[in-house]
Amino acid sequence: MAIDPICGMEVDEAKGISAEQGGEWFYFCSPHCREKFLAPSSNSGATKAQIASDQAKHSADDTAIYTCPMHPEIEQAGAGSCPICGMDLEPKGIPTEDAPTELPAMTRRFWWAVTWTIPLLLLAMLPMVGWNLEAYLDHGWNVTLQWSLSTVILFGCGWIFFARGLDSIRSRHLNMFTLISIGSGASYVYSVAAILIPGIFPQGLRGPTGEIEVYFEVSGVIITLVLLGQVLELRARHQTSGAIRDLLALAPTIAHRVRDGLEEDLPIDQIHAGDTLRVRPGEKVPVDGELLEGGSAVDESMLTGEPIPVEKSPGDHLIGGALNQTGAFLMIAQRVGNDTLLSQIVHRVAEAQRSKAPIQKIADRISAVFVPAILGCSALTLAIWLFAKPDEPAWAIVNSVAVLIIACPCALGLATPMSIMVGMGRGAREGVLIKDAEVLERLESIDTLTVDKTGTLTEGKPSMQAIITLGDQAADLILARAASLEQNSEHPLARAITDAAKAKHLSLATAEDFQSITGGGVSGTVSGDAVLLGNEQLLETFNVVGVDKLQAARETQASGKSVVFVALNLKAAGMLVIADPIKPSTPTAVAALKRSGLTVEMLTGDNTQAAAAVAAELKLDAYRAALNPEAKHEVVKQLQKDGHKVAMAGDGINDAAALAEADVGIAMGTGTDIAIESAGVTLVKGDLRGILQARKLSRATMRNIRQNFYFAFGYNLLGVPLAAGILYPLSPHLLLNPMIAALAMSFSSVSVIANSLRLKKTDLNFPFPANAASHPPQKS
Repeated sequence: MAIDPICGMEVDEAKGISAEQGGEWFYFCSPHCREKFLAPSSNSGATKAQIASDQAKHSADDTAIYTCPMHPEIEQAGAGSCPICGMDLEPKGIPTEDAPTELPAMTRRFWWAVTWTIPLLLLAMLPMVGWNLEAYLDHGWNVTLQWSLSTVILFGCGWIFFARGLDSIRSRHLNMFTLISIGSGASYVYSVAAILIPGIFPQGLRGPTGEIEVYFEVSGVIITLVLLGQVLELRARHQTSGAIRDLLALAPTIAHRVRDGLEEDLPIDQIHAGDTLRVRPGEKVPVDGELLEGGSAVDESMLTGEPIPVEKSPGDHLIGGALNQTGAFLMIAQRVGNDTLLSQIVHRVAEAQRSKAPIQKIADRISAVFVPAILGCSALTLAIWLFAKPDEPAWAIVNSVAVLIIACPCALGLATPMSIMVGMGRGAREGVLIKDAEVLERLESIDTLTVDKTGTLTEGKPSMQAIITLGDQAADLILARAASLEQNSEHPLARAITDAAKAKHLSLATAEDFQSITGGGVSGTVSGDAVLLGNEQLLETFNVVGVDKLQAARETQASGKSVVFVALNLKAAGMLVIADPIKPSTPTAVAALKRSGLTVEMLTGDNTQAAAAVAAELKLDAYRAALNPEAKHEVVKQLQKDGHKVAMAGDGINDAAALAEADVGIAMGTGTDIAIESAGVTLVKGDLRGILQARKLSRATMRNIRQNFYFAFGYNLLGVPLAAGILYPLSPHLLLNPMIAALAMSFSSVSVIANSLRLKKTDLNFPFPANAASHPPQKS
């Protein structure tokens, strides 16, 4: 087996990815490691192999901050164990494949424990099944060998449990390791005492030849099975951060920079904003930017959840990490490093996965008294059995140990954080970024959704809808004159006019005597025609003939839409109908949101006529128009006072206050940074259907957490009385051996994690059940 020079993993030469460097062949676990190995390096004094080897040796940074998955408030420099629950700490922030973990060391401990436990079990169990072992091995040597083997297992392989158990007692944070160390230690100490000071035991505990039965195999098997549970748990916990590693894998390591006609390959961290980059078919877009030349279909599914590749042409925005499918193109880098959308998604998901949900407080309160209660149960079990069977105290010891071993506070503690970690990652894969666990929990109870209009329900970009002419005026002539006059303006309506002219390939002339009239419009001369462009007041001021005809046409053909009146040579020529089109996905999203039981209300700063038209088209439950930012904020507060759980969806600076006030703020990923920072949920695609996905994710995650709680509570409520011997009066065979208790305890935590991992397969696109009737929108 070869060693990957980047991450240090063992690689099968026959199956691994290879590369030649300096006459020597190297093998890699993944294409990512190979790319990193082959990337140009600025280190001129060392060979690439030496550099890579050094990286592998020093991958564990002692100054890195580590935190506990169950208690994220615990942070420390370097690896270690949590002072509260005793679990292995994990690197805080973004997990990587080569990040140092306790798994390799725990795995080694487990296999060494198995190696010593097998002969220990044989020595203890063979006489019980009728094998005359004393014919080959004296009883005294047998017991001595068991003692030696169990000592190696407990204090060689299982020393970490005793160290953590002792730490828990010192810090007064009793936990699972307190119970394990006391339980396995009790059977070990009992057995050692039986060998060294047998005289302290009553006659009833002695065998036919006066020997005292020992339980070294119990302590050894307990430690081995707990080690098995720790290995399985660490592996499962590693899978919970798989979504972040999948996102990290999207980031390419090399970019092709074009400068002065020459192309050079550079590591991605050497790319700067403003660089021109070439992207070929099959390659990933290296950073966020704008397409400069060429065109292609780009697959953005891993970032936005949209399965259909998006056609890109010059001027379109590109997302770093997206896969270029068909054509080659040049692009301008705009956001690099930690500023890219991919980096922001990874950081937000990593932070959210470490947050605590309010429901976790239940587990915290129970965990605080759990271990002392179990210690009390164990002591009570010991006392009851000693009272019931004073001549057989071994039963009291075995059963009290079983109570200590079977109890599992970790299953209770892991119920919430594991579900949160997997749920957050699942949402990120669909382009639904959730700020923290509290937001995820609140989403489940939302009953009212308030939405902004511009940029949320609509595209946020006005476009030409129609050209209405008077008399024999040609529509293209009116559009050409208007676009010629507006071609140097940056006003959104002006851009809509010029874009429409460009789409029709109309030739534009130079405007003369241009004037901008505040609050009215613009005027000028184009190709000899005096052109007026603006509202009806402007045309009336210039005594334009036929304004009344334009007003009548507006009422019948352009109700609820923005219009720009056009006059040529002081005669009304027509009007340009401009509107902010509703997003194609909005009607189905709104209908589905209403069917899911939400009341959908629009809050907009637009005029009442425009708001009413959009509300009617989308069949909203209610709408409020002409609202300033403070008014939107007050509406949300009033809805909350009326007993509603309110979510607010918006994309602009004017929505920030309402987003922050709402129980859940939802920002469009296409919106402003202020809106995104104020919100608890960000929809990368800027699509309201993401709210459906977020709600379904919330419901699935909270249901998963409750299932974990039911299992953890049920397991302990059933297991502890069973281990104490509550079923013994029914049958002596219904007593629980401490070894079986250890096995059950080990798999209880693994079962909770396995149930949490089911969230990775949740279908967030499944439609909600229909349970809400549609009715005409009400003006509020």
